[in-house]
Amino acid sequence: MDRSSESRTRAAVVLGASGSVGNALMQELIRNGSFHPIVTLVRQSQLDQVANARDAGVELIETLVPTMDAAGLEAATTAAIRALEGDVVGLSVLGIGAGTAKLTIDEHRAVDVALNVAFARGLKASGRVKHLAFMSAVGADPTAATTGSGAAGMARYARVKGEAEDAVRANGPAVVSIFRPAMIIGSRHTPWLLEKALPLFSFVTPAKFKSITVEQIARAMVATSVEPPATSDVYHFAEMMVLGR
Repeated sequence: MDRSSESRTRAAVVLGASGSVGNALMQELIRNGSFHPIVTLVRQSQLDQVANARDAGVELIETLVPTMDAAGLEAATTAAIRALEGDVVGLSVLGIGAGTAKLTIDEHRAVDVALNVAFARGLKASGRVKHLAFMSAVGADPTAATTGSGAAGMARYARVKGEAEDAVRANGPAVVSIFRPAMIIGSRHTPWLLEKALPLFSFVTPAKFKSITVEQIARAMVATSVEPPATSDVYHFAEMMVLGR
């Protein structure tokens, strides 16, 4: 990573701030203190985040996209960045949590692929963003089967996540850091029994499939945003733990 950027102040533009990982990401961005301002693209105001930022003396700008459609999101992203000064980085943790098994693959793609691509295009079109930190999921594979269940961990879910990764890389900033967590502890979509049981078996779980907390994901994503890497890369559990130290 470029160590010369350590003391550089930059703005951060965030998609997916209202979810479990998004809330942890916002807390970490505010705590870190390196981002002025922080801009979020949200359907509706997140009052807790506004209060937290105010208490920390950090400027938070909420850009409301009530319909959260692809065209509107892309335009709002570009417009929000054009109003900023200096360096800008993008971060996205947007994705459907629980309930993907009930969706068709096209309904899943409409959020995880289309909205993230719209955000990536908006970042690139601004001409100001060189790095995007993007959360995907372990096992993402654009060649996986499109049939069967769309539940997390199944082939169709992996297909949509893989398609999102490829599309974001093709349409977004020059450097995309992709984060692939497995089971996420602290997510409102993770069953509490799994949260309690999985850590007990961590000693026999392959590294990339180890469970990880929302805070650990957030710290890793912010680390690559403070010091953006020179090239795109994929980060699993082990790499995220190193980044988060």
